[in-house]
Amino acid sequence: MGPLIGRPRIATRAGRGPIPERRVRSPRSSRGFTLIELLVALLVAVVLIGMVAVSGSPNPERALRFDAERLAQLLSLAREESQLRGAPIRFESSSEGYRFLIYKERQWRAITDDGDLRARPWGIETRLLVERADGRRSLDFGRDLVEPPYRVTLQRPGASVTIVANGLGSFEVQE
Repeated sequence: MGPLIGRPRIATRAGRGPIPERRVRSPRSSRGFTLIELLVALLVAVVLIGMVAVSGSPNPERALRFDAERLAQLLSLAREESQLRGAPIRFESSSEGYRFLIYKERQWRAITDDGDLRARPWGIETRLLVERADGRRSLDFGRDLVEPPYRVTLQRPGASVTIVANGLGSFEVQE
């Protein structure tokens, strides 16, 4: 028999049958992304950037609440430190910032040996109001385990947060 003319030749592997034909991709399928795929990717990117921008924008109420939470923790720490050191600690505040003082050698001195109770700026002008059951306007922590309850209100334009102390060492931030 002679060669078959007009019939394609099928290559075979030794004892394993025909070799599968390779598909040749058309130039259209190897060009890249479709317009719809690009638009979907762009939409996802815009949504993600928008979420980051919204969550990253400063919120004055959130910033005030953060400062109040930190101050509540520092007041609790100052109360414990006064008992551990056996010396009264006072909290002082102005519109620019606040600091803790310790009574040593018959005078009030800024605490410089404790990184947590160091002087801190508010960052934004803040007004602080102290309301105590005994009528005093200062916050002094001493050796007493029980103190009269009090409230400390932090005010900024358009926002206000209150720290409530029960006199037993518990501090709660309320809006």
